[in-house]
Amino acid sequence: MKSFDKIRSWEITSESNYLNRRQFLRGLALAAGAGAAAAALPGRSLAATPELQTVPGPYSTDEAPNSWEDITTYNNFYEFGTDKEDPYRNAQEFRTRPWTVKVSGECGKPGRYDYDDILRPHALEDRVYRHRCVEAWSMVVPWVGFPLGDLLRRFEPNADAKYVAFKTLFDPEQMPGQRRAILRWPYEEGLTMAEAMHPLTLMAVGVYGKELPNQNGAPLRLVIPWKYGFKGIKSIVEIEFTQSQPRTSWNLSAPNEYGFYANVNPAVDHPRWSQARERRIGAGLFAEKQPTLPFNGYAGEVAALYAGLDLRKNY
Repeated sequence: MKSFDKIRSWEITSESNYLNRRQFLRGLALAAGAGAAAAALPGRSLAATPELQTVPGPYSTDEAPNSWEDITTYNNFYEFGTDKEDPYRNAQEFRTRPWTVKVSGECGKPGRYDYDDILRPHALEDRVYRHRCVEAWSMVVPWVGFPLGDLLRRFEPNADAKYVAFKTLFDPEQMPGQRRAILRWPYEEGLTMAEAMHPLTLMAVGVYGKELPNQNGAPLRLVIPWKYGFKGIKSIVEIEFTQSQPRTSWNLSAPNEYGFYANVNPAVDHPRWSQARERRIGAGLFAEKQPTLPFNGYAGEVAALYAGLDLRKNY
């Protein structure tokens, strides 16, 4: 089990809870689920969400996870609205079955793959990751998923595949936020192949040992824990291997504010706010903001990916 630098002692779980992580997470989730059920919002509670068969993953922080309620009711998913509770309110009837993903570009096995075919060869892992939003708030999320690189290898990318691009479903009938020109729909994101193949990069299908809720990006979403959360594209329907750097939705919308790499960097402020500190969701209204860590605390694992890049310019 890997740990990451600069975790403060009061954030670390007890040894007994660490050794019984799954039981501990389940206990936290059940308590949070009770709170969520009492909230005056629609949607499935934790108890009503299908459980997944998982194994412990090799990469996790020992920070205590946020509650099920925090994770499932405080979301950015503009396809369902721009307020934090809009995805929870508006995504409950979103249909995630049947679901297929189109694979194309510089690879040996392009085609259209069913959701179950995508998952079948992979063991689902529990991984507790820090999550840092570009808006300077953060959470700790117990994801369920499998390494993105393991999936991409199945499609046999060739030597010309330098990047991998992703698209979200475009369906304004189901996704009311797409009826407004908030962004250029469908949502698009991309990674270098080195980033995509890194063992920390996760294709997530669940949270808290349960199937991924719609508002969190069901049925398939990316999790790249050293990058700002907007890189974690949700409800993926297309994967394309490309020779050139793919366009990304936020960089197209506001190129002076959002770059392609979007690595968490406390030394580079957003043009409209500081990135030096962050507000931990669930910490309380009067809790002090905590310092943001370079690469969100994962520098030891990923900094070498950016050797030679000026991270003040290539942000």
